[in-house]
Amino acid sequence: MQVLLYMLLGLIAGVLSGVVGIGGGTIIIPALVFLFGFTQHKAQGTTLALMVPPIGILAAWTYYKQGFVDLRAAVFIVLGFFLGGLLGARVAVGIPDAVLRKVFAVYLLIVAAQMFFGKK
Repeated sequence: MQVLLYMLLGLIAGVLSGVVGIGGGTIIIPALVFLFGFTQHKAQGTTLALMVPPIGILAAWTYYKQGFVDLRAAVFIVLGFFLGGLLGARVAVGIPDAVLRKVFAVYLLIVAAQMFFGKK
């Protein structure tokens, strides 16, 4: 049963990611913490593990065919993300779970406020 719930979570996160371009972590991390009882560290680590296979390849291909992908930008972002992910993970594992959870919540609030009140 839990496997089906994980698959449903992945399906929902994938659909939302494809529709509005959100990172799956904004859906998956809170779900793993609140619905599945993961610690913040375990939720973040699990979500990062999802990025190892090319899970977004079909969604990205769909956008690419419509001319909505800047490959040059994507390559350079990937390079930075590769190194940044390593550095961020090394920092995160040393932060207490309760503090890490609050940092994540503040990040989500800032993103939400910018999306809601930002110009454009």
